[in-house]
Amino acid sequence: MKLFEPLKLGAITLQNRILMAPLTRCRAAENHIPSDLMATHYAQRASAGLIIAEATMAIEGNSAFWKEPGIYSDEQVAGWKKVTDAVHEKGGLIFLQIWHGGRACHPLLNDGAQPVAPSEIAITSSEVRTQEGMKPYVIPRELTLNELPSIVDGFKKAAENAKLAGFDGVEVHAANGYLLDEFLRDGSNKRTDEYGGSIENRARLMLEVLQAVYDVWGSNRVGVRISPLNSFNSMIDSDPIALSTWLAKRLNDFNLAYLHVIRADFYQQQTGDVLTSIRENYQGVLIGNMGYDAKEAEEAIATGKLDAVSFGVSFITNPDFPERIKVGASLNQPNPETFYSFDEKGYTDYPFVEDGNLNQHKK
Repeated sequence: MKLFEPLKLGAITLQNRILMAPLTRCRAAENHIPSDLMATHYAQRASAGLIIAEATMAIEGNSAFWKEPGIYSDEQVAGWKKVTDAVHEKGGLIFLQIWHGGRACHPLLNDGAQPVAPSEIAITSSEVRTQEGMKPYVIPRELTLNELPSIVDGFKKAAENAKLAGFDGVEVHAANGYLLDEFLRDGSNKRTDEYGGSIENRARLMLEVLQAVYDVWGSNRVGVRISPLNSFNSMIDSDPIALSTWLAKRLNDFNLAYLHVIRADFYQQQTGDVLTSIRENYQGVLIGNMGYDAKEAEEAIATGKLDAVSFGVSFITNPDFPERIKVGASLNQPNPETFYSFDEKGYTDYPFVEDGNLNQHKK
């Protein structure tokens, strides 16, 4: 199967093309420090060709999920070092997804601080999970021009800390309605300065972040994730195909490890084929995400549409997902009620397949 062929991805070689997508799971300890439970969780899934760890706060004070991890303090670096050591001991590879929540942050999660965004437009399609329950999003404050360099510097420091924590590389999160994506798409970016208007201007902050992270890691250990169609977090763009095509061409200049694309819309409100235009214009490794099963992933790789596929729920519920594909085993059924809970249930207690039998495996 093509899924089990090695893949050269920048400076590293993957043992297979079955990647674990970044998945917010809210299992960090106090002060957003990665927990020992997280180390167990990721080590269980080390047979993925590459683990892309969950969205992680690059800059303090920008929490959007209550118990998500950060990478801005020494304690967080030490916590992540336990995770990377555990994954490497199992023979795995792991990148860290560095992230700024933008307007998806909430004052209750950030000592009362108002969230920031390219423009003063709130998320209205959903609510945010806080320590006081689900709450409506608030109107963000528009970032000033003189604040943007500190955003770039924050991502650079996060990249440096990720290196100290032992990661194999980093993924810049520019998808799903968080800060960099909010700048990219014209539904959330109404600026009239050099960071708004044209696609080139709207992409400016993301490209500055990529350059800063590149300066730390070298381009061949840096990936980026985009979601031109996804309406999650009240996102929309007037021409996602044009945006995708422009980004595909421009990102060639960075010689990235990979480009990671969420191909569709969670809510199926926006449709279109962004992958074709990206594949035609992007010269590097292309990873697809959203809604793939093993059969479709195999076909996409075999026909050259993609180089690898990342899986989300399949890795939540099946720590040995590649092995299950290889032996044709059935998949565990997900329990969405535990996706964002705070203990081992639905996190480290899903069974493995061993010798054709299901066994509880909690190493």
